[in-house]
Amino acid sequence: MNYNNKKFIDDDELYFDFDSFKKMVINDYKLAKISRETSILGRKEVLNGRAKFGIFGDGKEIPQLAMAKVFKNGDYRSGYYRDQTFMMAIGVLTVKSFFSQLYAHSDLEAEPVSSGRMMTSHFGTRFLNKDGNWKNLIKQKNSSADISSTAAQMPRLLGLAQASKIYKKLKNLKETHKMFSHNGNEVAFGTIGNASISEGLFWETLNAASVLQIPIILSIWDDEYGISVPNKYQFSKQNISDLLYGFHRSKKEKGIEIIRVHGYNYIDLTKTYLKADKIARKEHVPVIIHVTSLTQPQGHSTSSSHERYKSKERLEWEMNNDGIKKFRDWILNFRFEINQKDYCKIANVGFLDQIDIEAKEYVKNEKEKAWEAFQKPIYKIKNEVLSILDKIQNNQTEEKWIKKYVKKYIKELHNTTKNYPTKKSVFRIARKVLYLLSEDKSDPKDCLIEWVKKKYHEEQENYSSHLYSISEKASEKKTEIFPVYNDESNKVDGRIVLRENFDKLLELHPDLLIFGEDVGKIGDVNHGLEGLQKKYGKIRIFDTGIRESTILGQGIGLAMRGLRPIVEIQYIDYILYALQIMSDDLACLQYRTKGGQKAPVIIRTRGHRLEGIWHSGSPMGGIINYLRGILVLVPRNMVKAAGFYNTLLYGDDPALVVECLNGYRIKEKLPKNLGLFRTPIGIVERTRIGEDITMITYGSTWRIVSEAAEELSKINNIDSEIIDIQSLIPFDLQKDIVKSLQKTNRLLIIDEDVPGGASAYILQKILEEQNGYYYLDSPPVTITAQEHRPPYGSDGDYFSKPSVENIVEKVLTIMNDS
Repeated sequence: MNYNNKKFIDDDELYFDFDSFKKMVINDYKLAKISRETSILGRKEVLNGRAKFGIFGDGKEIPQLAMAKVFKNGDYRSGYYRDQTFMMAIGVLTVKSFFSQLYAHSDLEAEPVSSGRMMTSHFGTRFLNKDGNWKNLIKQKNSSADISSTAAQMPRLLGLAQASKIYKKLKNLKETHKMFSHNGNEVAFGTIGNASISEGLFWETLNAASVLQIPIILSIWDDEYGISVPNKYQFSKQNISDLLYGFHRSKKEKGIEIIRVHGYNYIDLTKTYLKADKIARKEHVPVIIHVTSLTQPQGHSTSSSHERYKSKERLEWEMNNDGIKKFRDWILNFRFEINQKDYCKIANVGFLDQIDIEAKEYVKNEKEKAWEAFQKPIYKIKNEVLSILDKIQNNQTEEKWIKKYVKKYIKELHNTTKNYPTKKSVFRIARKVLYLLSEDKSDPKDCLIEWVKKKYHEEQENYSSHLYSISEKASEKKTEIFPVYNDESNKVDGRIVLRENFDKLLELHPDLLIFGEDVGKIGDVNHGLEGLQKKYGKIRIFDTGIRESTILGQGIGLAMRGLRPIVEIQYIDYILYALQIMSDDLACLQYRTKGGQKAPVIIRTRGHRLEGIWHSGSPMGGIINYLRGILVLVPRNMVKAAGFYNTLLYGDDPALVVECLNGYRIKEKLPKNLGLFRTPIGIVERTRIGEDITMITYGSTWRIVSEAAEELSKINNIDSEIIDIQSLIPFDLQKDIVKSLQKTNRLLIIDEDVPGGASAYILQKILEEQNGYYYLDSPPVTITAQEHRPPYGSDGDYFSKPSVENIVEKVLTIMNDS
């Protein structure tokens, strides 16, 4: 009998005869069982002490198999930590590498997602080659790196999807960016748990996606709980689909397609994802798939037991409605009639039982391989230390009490690494022995010192590398190119310098996009982009809604897909809305993937000396401590700011540029080499040469420091040296500040942040890292703003932030005291 004319799944693009259909179902069942066994054994590994923490994707297997069927090369995932079955199904996660991540194996070959830096079930793929340059992303299936913060995967989903729309419209990028897109046909897949939709980031993203009309397929895995809290406490309507209905598209209004489907119905799930894929990929309409009736067989994680908060009835329901159990029952009950007498089955009980046994054995074997591979380097360093300790113990000149302790440590080292070895236990013993030998002089001691020094450095690299770019495009590697002026160079408002420079950058970089609140039509609130939307179009210069977190998220996703976005956060005070995404996602992206992913987004904002509590902030202390991994640049004028943008667009680091709010109307010379001159990253500038005191500052405060220095020189004959930091992260890479202190022997730091904010960071860099304390003849002094935010009005600004008079008086005090 010929089955070729039978469609088992009603879709033009997915056509099966019975044999193909049967093969697909059996393979999916095998993978579902392998994934479930991985979850079960993973939990056991945590409970028996081999791993620290476990969170798994059990209960979500069947819908993830369906989602994988429509996920194509060039597509992107932005998900959360329940998607192990999906990652296995698209071929980017193995059982062995899953357990390697569970054990925190620091070998990138064994654990290619993060080299053991992210906890288990945080997934991702490698976008970059070892040299930090892009791979051909259109030829692979892509997953942006997961983060633990609930719903924080949502903002970048916007940018990942919007890139497809941009690539579809900017035809001039077709050849230059062919590694990133194939005519904009890629879909961004998002996943989120039911409870996480309570987060504001979810609603902000949903609203933006509806406005933008971009190819997103967002799956909500609904198991009706958020750890111990049921849906009725999470949102106003227990059914998420009903709650979202206001976003549903209609014939009259654009919106989102919303589909609800049971998470155990294999055929319905497959049809649903095929339908969603058609809508998102062909129409560029976002789709939400609300997957209901899911279970969580092992509870939220290894840190809690769901028996504590679920009723007996609920637990019994979850057992009876487990997705794999329902899938198995469906397979066993499936009948395909050949004629009235004969039919075909997919599988019988014995066949599926054998699959169950094989899946369990396979996962067990892969787990042990991962464990053995994880142990191997630890046993290697353990044996190296033991060999050195044996030499110390056998050293004839060594005192008996030392030998006694060494013997004790040898025994301790054997015991602590017997079952669950760690590098920490080996290094602790080695360093404790060095404490014993502090007064000792011997070859074995020297050998141990060298071993600890060398190996500790290697391990530091394993756990601390790639916070910033290591590629040849790293921004700090870009040399300075000075602005060029001539007799015809006019003095113009600072905003004009920015506008003309952005104009040139948009011409030089066809993949440059600039967007944010009021950026498009009026050219930003200070008119630094005036007229550029009209010249370059609404695809490259565009307005957004008031939603800082997802403005940044758009930038991250677009940058991940090879575009060069400059995102505008209107004032630095509003950075607080996006700070969590900047910190949890962008700042640690290269680090947490150990150089596997990057998002060179440039964040443009403005701050400092405007009047009013919410428009005059300088929260630099918080920013520089939350955002290690992002360059933090603080130019004193608009030529310097323009130079930073020029440098960054030839680099590949994410960066925050803080323009001076009171500098847009100050006159500056307009350079002739627009778009080409560069302000160097991590290099300070000495703007005034002096002998008596070194004054360190940045941004808007530089002007009042310069004014104070002139006053001190004229009235008091005090010769001040002024250094403009320019770049807070990285900080003074050439250590030029300490060179100034060697001459002046006095240090004053002027900062608009609160006391102990950025000034404490600056002091640590100068006094500790540069050993600047050695050259001081008097205590270092800081002048900062008051602890509160500046009140409204010029008088409020004067009495709450550093003034010329504050600086003059402080310098006079320092000089008189010395």
